[in-house]
Amino acid sequence: MSGDPAVGPEAGIGEDLQATQPAPEPAEDQPAGDQADGADGAQADAHQPDPNLEHGQEPESESNTQSVVQLEAELAALRAEHENLNGQYVRLAADFDNFRKRQSRDNDDLRLQITCSTLSEILPVLDNFERARQQLNPQHDEALNLHRSYQGLYKQLVDVFKQLGVAPMRVEGEPFDPNLHEAVLREESHDHPEDVIVAELQRGYHLNGRVLRHALVKVSMGPGPGGAEADASEPSTPASPEA
Repeated sequence: MSGDPAVGPEAGIGEDLQATQPAPEPAEDQPAGDQADGADGAQADAHQPDPNLEHGQEPESESNTQSVVQLEAELAALRAEHENLNGQYVRLAADFDNFRKRQSRDNDDLRLQITCSTLSEILPVLDNFERARQQLNPQHDEALNLHRSYQGLYKQLVDVFKQLGVAPMRVEGEPFDPNLHEAVLREESHDHPEDVIVAELQRGYHLNGRVLRHALVKVSMGPGPGGAEADASEPSTPASPEA
């Protein structure tokens, strides 16, 4: 037994440890439970929500498209509203301009009516001055001075009428016009043809081209039946024979 190696207690303990230590298993031979856990984790990662989709968010391209569509719709609505407001403004401006012109015309017409009414009330005074000048024939110095004094007043009144645009009508010998004249009498006349004014009974006046007062006139009826027969009975002058 002296030739055999000595076996001590340490050698026996090491052999026992090596005999009892389990051998390492291959990495690919994993337990079925570990493989299941790995598959569940991958599936969970696949179903994990995208952070960009949290809180109801959509992908960036689709969100931009919807924003553009919304902005275009708002722009179209604003343009329609602008056109509507612009049309209303144009109509209001036109209505106001027409109202201003109509108001100006109405004011002018009212002013002219008041002027005509006032002057019509003064015209009889002017007529009385005309009659006095035609009827009075002063012979003495005192009467002549009185005549000159009221004729001065008459001239002053006529000047005021001229400044206001009042002008008298000249009607004798003119054709009768119902827009300007008012026929009071009609008589036969051998000197004037039919519908020609023979005499002026009351003077008419214009105010800036508008009739302030119609003239009262006497109108010719022509020569009449007797005058026409006399004209027809007159022998005509025979033509001289040719030489």
